[in-house]
Amino acid sequence: MTEQCDVVIDNVRIASMQKNGKAYGLLSQSSVAVKNGKVLAIFDVSQGSYQCKQRFDGENKWLLPGFIDCHTHLVYGGNRANEFEQRLQGKSYTQIALQGGGILGTVHATREASEQTLLTSAIKRAARLAEEGVTCIEVKSGYGLDMHTEVKMLKVAQQIAEHLPVNIVTTYLGAHTVPKEYRSNPDDYVQFICEQVIPVVAKQKLANCVDVFCESIGFSPAQCRKIFAAAKTHELNVKAHVEQLSDLKGAKLAAEFGALSVDHIEYLDPKDIPAIKHSGTVAVLLPGAFYYLSETQKPPVAELRANGVPIAIATDLNPGSSPIASILTIMNMASVLFGLTPEEVLYGVTAHAAKALGLTNKGQIKEGLDADLCLWDIEHPAELVYGINQHRPESKWFAGKGC
Repeated sequence: MTEQCDVVIDNVRIASMQKNGKAYGLLSQSSVAVKNGKVLAIFDVSQGSYQCKQRFDGENKWLLPGFIDCHTHLVYGGNRANEFEQRLQGKSYTQIALQGGGILGTVHATREASEQTLLTSAIKRAARLAEEGVTCIEVKSGYGLDMHTEVKMLKVAQQIAEHLPVNIVTTYLGAHTVPKEYRSNPDDYVQFICEQVIPVVAKQKLANCVDVFCESIGFSPAQCRKIFAAAKTHELNVKAHVEQLSDLKGAKLAAEFGALSVDHIEYLDPKDIPAIKHSGTVAVLLPGAFYYLSETQKPPVAELRANGVPIAIATDLNPGSSPIASILTIMNMASVLFGLTPEEVLYGVTAHAAKALGLTNKGQIKEGLDADLCLWDIEHPAELVYGINQHRPESKWFAGKGC
């Protein structure tokens, strides 16, 4: 067999992250052919040959899919180092938020920042993720809370892909907190989100999903229900920050609307997990915020496992509760803090992270899927979770092109 392709990567151990009954989706083949940005074939040299423009010797290193960071807030103005100090002096995240800090502090800085300023800082953060093998990043809005700034944030997020070898998936998070203009009329703000902003987001294709913060310092389940309904009316998927600080049954509500993911979920009631399983919703764990806020309530990992709910892992990169631009550090935290196995963690930043974003073309090394690939000089995939700041990809391909 002789077929044309763009590149062949030979002599690699392939952790495909397919669900093939083998740890890490291990494949027996040792070569990957890429054409037009897709994986054309996975094969052994003895099975045939491909005429290619470039042939790469992987030197028996490990080839994995590019990582997917499926929950970030990396477009924002300013920083909140002062609040970091306040928390160390005894104030809680909730106290700071109620005093006008927290998200609202970043809202002010983001509204004041120019589009170019936001883009420059966002590229720097995204570049740190890309250096560690991330090839797809979800980016939420939510630091504008008005029409102009939310649109500005989403446009900035989409522009990141013009500067780095990453795909960007955007999410509208207008329901992050109630802005000061609506403090006395939060229901009016919900109406503004539903009737004014979501239609614009959908029409201009600024985001693929609509997210909410269902929490006592955010939005009530009744308010979130209205937002989910509006999103579905405009054919946008939904996601949800739920059960981070308390159990308001937000995860069960999100599952009712077929949410792609429910995120944080430290206070998730195990009795609500079957509903999440039934809806095909992914549980996204965010150990960075758990660590940074010194939380103690852990998500119900054992129950999620028992119910077969796919678990994804993400950085939650944001200025307040998880200013961590390192997917590898987060992967280690997911094991150390939450007890996930290295294999579970790696599925959490590949196949399950793709599912959390509704992506069917990423997250595995498989024929027909995007050729976003990273080559690692390690003896076993578990090393990527075991060590902190010890590894970087030896080589990377994004949409089949070396980068």
